[in-house]
Amino acid sequence: MKKLLPLLIAFLLLPILIYAHQPKQSLIYLRIYEETGIEGRVEVNANELISVFKLDVGLGPSIEDVRPYQKKIEEYLLEHLQFSSTEIGAYKIVFTGELSKLDTSFGDFINFHFRLEPAKNIPDDLIVEYTAFMEEDPSHQGLIAMEYNWKAGLINNESIVALYLTKDEPKGTIDLTETSLWKGFVAMVEQGIWHIWIGMDHILFLLALILPSVVRRRREPMADAPTKFNIFGWEPVLEFKPAFMYILKIVTFFTLAHTITLSLASLGIIELPSRVVESIIAFSVGLAALHNIKPIFKGKDWVIAFIFGLFHGFGFASVLGDLGFKGEYLSLSLVGFNVGVEIGQIVIIALIFPVLFLIRKRKIYPKLLVGLSVLLILVSAYWFIERAFDVDLPLDEIVNRNLYPIARFIGLL
Repeated sequence: MKKLLPLLIAFLLLPILIYAHQPKQSLIYLRIYEETGIEGRVEVNANELISVFKLDVGLGPSIEDVRPYQKKIEEYLLEHLQFSSTEIGAYKIVFTGELSKLDTSFGDFINFHFRLEPAKNIPDDLIVEYTAFMEEDPSHQGLIAMEYNWKAGLINNESIVALYLTKDEPKGTIDLTETSLWKGFVAMVEQGIWHIWIGMDHILFLLALILPSVVRRRREPMADAPTKFNIFGWEPVLEFKPAFMYILKIVTFFTLAHTITLSLASLGIIELPSRVVESIIAFSVGLAALHNIKPIFKGKDWVIAFIFGLFHGFGFASVLGDLGFKGEYLSLSLVGFNVGVEIGQIVIIALIFPVLFLIRKRKIYPKLLVGLSVLLILVSAYWFIERAFDVDLPLDEIVNRNLYPIARFIGLL
């Protein structure tokens, strides 16, 4: 079910990605690191490779299909791609041997990864000249973008193109001086906000924790209760303050926990396998929901928030790794990302908590609390099976298959 998230993300991102990855275009994404230099990749439409190099790989080639032609293609790219700067002069392009692939509606893009040497002393400007595929097709364009430049505030950038190079204008200059620590910090805050909002498992964990915030379990069973324990035995809190203090305590312990492990993992002090972390995060949603039905830590809801918050912190650390983070400006990055996560959490709670507080006195609320908790347990179990046993269950495909046409019809895709 976590694979349902890409559909939601695609609603927002796919139009941008489609605009960037179109036929008759190559893309060069650059990653600027203050300490380790400049890295990048050339993304080439597979149709261009088939046309120019006469590859016998079919319409949707795999990486292994392209691998035998890799050296020949890289030699061609070296002849048609140059980087230089006014301070350093010409850079040497070193292909790392890594290949990756991106599937789009305009065809598959094969990505050739490289680094520039010398690696030290980031220049003030970077001059790029690109002529690949333009002799064969004069309408071909080369798009140059900085995917990662911490001090420029570009983290995982896919949409902001710095240069459009054509047959008539094959050379351009990227200014690398428009940077500041503030831009990098703000970018990390934005990434923290974004990744708590798209992290459905984190959101559902918070939801499970805050559902009981506006009610309390009855000290004595109901008069007509057949057993000592009644899953619907809740009564509303009478005032705002105790509900708010409950939320504050839960969020504080969750924040404290994920801050600890996010820092430890980013510093490389503790590392856990992502499969284990993601499985435990999935389990945490179900356990928090089960606690709403049958108390596990009686009167100590914060224990769940803290213990499993530690594993959510490892999950956030893996996000930083996926963004290309390599420890640059570590303190500012951790603070910024954490601030973003907290802002994201506050927004989510600000949207949910007032609704819960308004309906807390309705007779249906205990049933709603239990019903949502049961649903969260089912979602948690689904995610846990997928992650722990590394299997793809069919529900994702069914939902995607039914929602995708709707998304296309209303113009989201």
